[in-house]
Amino acid sequence: MTLELSRRDMLRYSAIGAGALALFGLAGCAPAGSPAPPPTGSTPTDFAFGSWSLSEDAAKPTVQAAMDAFGSSKKVSVSGVTYPYNDYLNQLTLQVRGGQFSGAAQLDVAWLSALAALGKLSDLSSLAQGRGYTSAGLGAGQYDGTQYGLPWTIGAIGLVANQELFDKAGASLTPETIEEFEDGLRALKGIGVIPYAASTKAAQLKDIFVWMQTFGSPIIEDGKTTVGDEASVKAAEWYKKLYDDGLIAPDVDRAAARTLFAQGATALYDDAPVGKSAVLNQSPDSGLGDKMTSMARPVLKKGDTPQHVLWGHLVVVVDGEGAGTAAEFAQWLTSDEKQTVSYFEALGLPPTTDAALASDAVAANTYVSDFTTRVTATAKPSPLWVYPGYAQMETAVAEQVQAVLIGQSSASDAMKAAGSTISGLIR
Repeated sequence: MTLELSRRDMLRYSAIGAGALALFGLAGCAPAGSPAPPPTGSTPTDFAFGSWSLSEDAAKPTVQAAMDAFGSSKKVSVSGVTYPYNDYLNQLTLQVRGGQFSGAAQLDVAWLSALAALGKLSDLSSLAQGRGYTSAGLGAGQYDGTQYGLPWTIGAIGLVANQELFDKAGASLTPETIEEFEDGLRALKGIGVIPYAASTKAAQLKDIFVWMQTFGSPIIEDGKTTVGDEASVKAAEWYKKLYDDGLIAPDVDRAAARTLFAQGATALYDDAPVGKSAVLNQSPDSGLGDKMTSMARPVLKKGDTPQHVLWGHLVVVVDGEGAGTAAEFAQWLTSDEKQTVSYFEALGLPPTTDAALASDAVAANTYVSDFTTRVTATAKPSPLWVYPGYAQMETAVAEQVQAVLIGQSSASDAMKAAGSTISGLIR
């Protein structure tokens, strides 16, 4: 059974709190308490599974089949609870705060701190042991030293390239440094395409953080932001140079970048591996899939580690009725090799265990396996995700970087202003 909440339901639950922003503020101040492990190993009981994927036509059959298979094996009922992705965190948080939801729940890796701060998530450390999860996956599910989430699919946001256009321009697909990367962009400009469809609209300008890290800014250090330091200013100045020189284009967000890439109008953009299907679905080039490849992000100086931000989904367990069986479901869903490989085959979402990643199905998918090696291997969570107000922090930086691009502010003034806003949100 899947519960699709109506607008009336949403409004009723919203009445519990005082709106999303207030809710996040309360979440950040709530005492976390000491998380306890779920009571696994006892008699199986019915439980709920919260998942935005159950709202999506493409994913729902696969997720529902997994719920049915587990429920049948345990002779229990797994009830789906779903909301559209854009409403999911707010509504799930309201239900958890109000004691109206317990069981397992799908979670975006960026949302873990906001939900963990409610103090109602189980400690899944014991269920994470001995299952073969990758270190990157386990790290994505940790907050404040506790394993609150089991990794379901983990990837990263990385550079996606059109190999044919790179070959035509004579540009390197393996630039090691920023300078080599920029040389390649200038060669691509020479063949008449937008070299790099980097994000320049505020909605996705949070991509600049990974370039700030590439230039050496940790973003957060010892509980304080470093945005406004020399490295972050240099990153913003470099982005502005790319913009002024026509190596990146105005008014580009993720959707626009995918469209440009699908049309062969750009040679490079940032995306997660799951974005490939969205590109191919709108491309007139039936052979584009074979030309798509990933690129490790260049570094400031040789020997540095390429910087990438994690992307992915976790499964967490909310304390209460059915939590023990829900935890067993979370472990099975995310680490059973047969289940995780079939999930990858159905939806193309990278698994999170070494065994599944080494499976024939994943190995045969060159795009995903290369992306995992070149990009995901060095990906880390955003340092801002530990703060419930991380989205406001990202917006503050995005707006200031956009001001730099259009000439309304210097990089130095803009990054200092963004850093001041972030500092205010940390307090």
